[in-house]
Amino acid sequence: MNTKHIMKEYDYLKPSGLDEALQILSEKEKVKIYAGGTDLIVKLKMETVPDMDYMMDINGIEELKQVEYTDEGVRIGANRKLWDIETDQRMTSLFPALTDAVKAMAAISVRNLASIGGNFCNASPVADAVGPVMCYGGTLEIASARGVRKVPAKDFFLAPGVTVLEKDEMLTGIFIPTPKGDVGHAFTKMARTKSDIAKLSLCVALARDGGRIGHIAMSMGAVAARPLFLEEISAGLAGKEMSESLAMETGEAVSGFLQPIDDNRTTAVYRKDVTKTMVADALALAWARSGGA
Repeated sequence: MNTKHIMKEYDYLKPSGLDEALQILSEKEKVKIYAGGTDLIVKLKMETVPDMDYMMDINGIEELKQVEYTDEGVRIGANRKLWDIETDQRMTSLFPALTDAVKAMAAISVRNLASIGGNFCNASPVADAVGPVMCYGGTLEIASARGVRKVPAKDFFLAPGVTVLEKDEMLTGIFIPTPKGDVGHAFTKMARTKSDIAKLSLCVALARDGGRIGHIAMSMGAVAARPLFLEEISAGLAGKEMSESLAMETGEAVSGFLQPIDDNRTTAVYRKDVTKTMVADALALAWARSGGA
């Protein structure tokens, strides 16, 4: 195994526009997209990228880097760099769990290269930016020469390294609706060091209705074969009066629901035990941020 040199030969392509990129994907086989390269280049050096004859560099496509705010929400281009998201004050104001998740990822040098679309398309169960986008009700824009389709973020992942993308498709943008009402959000992560891959991560986004939970969405990373959207448990909390006991009960429920594995970062027992406290604390924090007592 060689970790210093890329041993595989391939053709390098750099389209100047999205239409050209989609045409390449429709005409050629075994194309891998290069955006930030923080995962792809490492895999090439490790010789773990199968079936790549073409590397398509999308960094010349300006529309994939843009952010557009409207009254309805924000559309983030798939090749928007994580550092640009992290330092966007409007993003932090509207979607603090997302910017908190980005800040918890890797080193600054990596966040200057890595893109939010890459964090999705790498399809890692530990992808930090994914959970907040799912909790905010985000939708992914997927394009090909055949047209454009939209997929809820929570339905994008099939298995580790596998998404719903077809071979001639690419992720072009992420739309996140603007939260309405008295809302509170929290993202938390357990890792060996701040910039390390998560042992487990958690996001909570809720809307308060007086002393009750109006709407809530929770997600977890590094506890299943894909990023986990806790849809049923979240739905069961709607309309309930918020209390310390409810937060603790929810932590127990989530822990009981999980079926994590042992890996080289931590154990299944640790994940289940720590989840109880993480969920209770994050739920309480999100509630407080919504203005709840």
